[in-house]
Amino acid sequence: MFDNLTDRLSQTLRNISGRGRLTEENIKETLREVRIGTA
Repeated sequence: MFDNLTDRLSQTLRNISGRGRLTEENIKETLREVRIGTA
């Protein structure tokens, strides 16, 4: 269970780290990916 969560968080953070600026939409998308596990 925790391995899956760790993988999802790691992938999601990699996805947002390449963006120059965080927006509210980026954050909402990131939280949605973590919740449903599509990262």
